[in-house]
Amino acid sequence: MKKTTITLLLAALAMPLFAARPITIKGSDTMVIMNAKLAEAFMSRNPSSTIQVTGGGSGVGIAALINGTTDIAAASRPIRTSEIDKLKARFASTGFAYPIARDGLSVYLNERNPVRELSLQQLQEIYTGRITNWNGVGGNDATIILYSRENSSGTYQYFKDNVLRGKDYAPRTQTLQGTAAVVNAVSKDPNGIGYGGAAYAKGIRFAAVKKDAKSPGIVPSLETVRSGDYPITRFLFLYTRTRPSGAMKSFIDWALGAEGQKIVSQVGYFPVK
Repeated sequence: MKKTTITLLLAALAMPLFAARPITIKGSDTMVIMNAKLAEAFMSRNPSSTIQVTGGGSGVGIAALINGTTDIAAASRPIRTSEIDKLKARFASTGFAYPIARDGLSVYLNERNPVRELSLQQLQEIYTGRITNWNGVGGNDATIILYSRENSSGTYQYFKDNVLRGKDYAPRTQTLQGTAAVVNAVSKDPNGIGYGGAAYAKGIRFAAVKKDAKSPGIVPSLETVRSGDYPITRFLFLYTRTRPSGAMKSFIDWALGAEGQKIVSQVGYFPVK
């Protein structure tokens, strides 16, 4: 009995006092597949680390960062001044931003749609409701069906700020949760149009986007995103409250390194360098 007690005590002393706390990443649905693959690859190389990835939208992720319920917020848009102010008020820190990938924010069309290219002005007029029929942009005589992300999405906000130039979406716009849902809807609707990350292009095709009526139509690719020729280019960010240390720093450094950026490319986004 005494020997058994001593053995158990020695075993307990040999164990760590507590398991390493998981690192949590929450936010952008655009980034969730990429972040999950980055986390999976990092954990395979670092078995003592645990990274939990969830979506919900960029706004949800940044709110969780401010509330202290996630370690890292994933966002497909820049953090707002009002959000930085809240971070500063609660944590005495303005936070740290890490551009982890580039994205050509893509315009999705059904493969049966004869329209091949759209200018930024035409996209604005389509999504604000000024153009409602495909024949207004050289297509069939059919009502344009608008698909969009929900308003907690960084993609929604980025598209509104940079394509709609701050104007409101048309009331008939159908909002869907997640880029995959937008892609799925457009792939089944010959008269549909949607937008989202370049990595989600399955069963649809990209519209070539023109900066203006006289410019050539450009589709997102590594070359056109890197050069800035594709007119709707953005960074995808990871945000932290304080300067990362320990396993969190190791993960972010690795994600920005050669191995991590290779995964970014494999997913369908573009490396930051």
